Amino acid sequence: MSAPSLVAIEALDSDNTDRLQAAIDGLSASGGGRLELLAGIHLCRGLQLRSGVDLHLTAGAILRPIPDYAAYAHTTVSVIAEKSDRGMIVAREARRISLTGEGRIEAGCESFITGDDETVGTFIPAEFRPRVVVFEGCDDVEISSVTISRSPMWTLHFVDCTDVAVRCVTIENDRRLPNTDGIVLDACRGAVIEDCNISTADDGICLKTSIGPEGVAIGRCENIVVRRCSVQSLSCALKIGTETHGDVTNILFEDCSVASSNRALGIFSRDGGRISNVRFSRISVECRETPDGFWGSGEALTVNVVDRIAERPAGAVENLIVEDVTGRMEGAITIIAAAPSGIRNVSLARIAVDQQPGELGTGRTYDLRPTNADLAPKADGGGRANAWTRGSDGRVIGLQDYPGGMPAVYVADVAGILMNEVRITRPAPLPQGWNAIDVVMETTASDGSGAWQN
Repeated sequence: MSAPSLVAIEALDSDNTDRLQAAIDGLSASGGGRLELLAGIHLCRGLQLRSGVDLHLTAGAILRPIPDYAAYAHTTVSVIAEKSDRGMIVAREARRISLTGEGRIEAGCESFITGDDETVGTFIPAEFRPRVVVFEGCDDVEISSVTISRSPMWTLHFVDCTDVAVRCVTIENDRRLPNTDGIVLDACRGAVIEDCNISTADDGICLKTSIGPEGVAIGRCENIVVRRCSVQSLSCALKIGTETHGDVTNILFEDCSVASSNRALGIFSRDGGRISNVRFSRISVECRETPDGFWGSGEALTVNVVDRIAERPAGAVENLIVEDVTGRMEGAITIIAAAPSGIRNVSLARIAVDQQPGELGTGRTYDLRPTNADLAPKADGGGRANAWTRGSDGRVIGLQDYPGGMPAVYVADVAGILMNEVRITRPAPLPQGWNAIDVVMETTASDGSGAWQN
């Protein structure tokens, strides 16, 4: 007699991992089904989701993973992120898997905080932190309706997956804990993210192509749609990069809102992959200045190409459309090619943004981090790996002064840019340190050298 296609499990006062994992294994072995977690608190260590299984959190159910990195030694993953090689809920080479329901995952980030860095206004994270969900090489994946709170690291990480749907998910992370990205699509093909609400200290929705254990890109990221999402981010709300080892193409962000964010829209090419055919459409933005040790400072749109490692030049950014963007920013719009691969064929249309001064004045610099300097910060200088490093002058490497002050739009070394109905409302009189020219365009030497190279 085959196992039932529905298994319901009541909450326990103790670790319920073995019972949950046995139910997942049994359902998958019998052809698939739903594992329902009933109302109450379910404590567990790492779980391995298997083909054909829907892990369903009913209303009132709280999945509370044990806040100890060692508890996930049996749910390791191949792609390392911020030294993390494990996740709380993982799947590998699985098909038809889902995480659904009206319940919650409370991920316990407070147990992975070791201090408070007042210089940049963030907590200091523990050296090793698990991600909440990591699915690798999976097909036909759905995550819907659940709420995830207080992630210690990246929240949802999809690696080399196909046919992915993330719908009506709420992510509520501590906005002072770095590296708590909301949703990361890493070399995924065919994905839809829609109707999600995300509040986090790091990137909100991020598309990237990481490097695998063999030292090559794990794949391409293509045919992605992100729509009707609301994001608050203390890094970049809707982002492509920074890891771009493989190509990224055919990407659409539409009908989204960005609030209380450092940056709204961003493309960051660093690692050799070409980024092409990207459209940001009908997006409202609200971007604020931040201390100069943190990411960005109030830019509605940031696009840049930088050779992070000389032996692996950054790939080009081509065929970018940004249209129907409204809102407020305390920085500028920046599109900068600081590497020979360059940026080509950019269209800005129907942009209506108010540019207002912030309280910190950090919006008067543009940000090209991460740079080569951030790969291995020196022990005797302020810095954080892959984030920021201070030079001998005490300034953060990668932050550059705008020539002549901050304009509304700064374009450097872009081949082919069209602006149609771009209206940036600026205060009068202009604040000190602002450029009287609204749109500044610069061209550097053909090798890409210029003031922004570090």
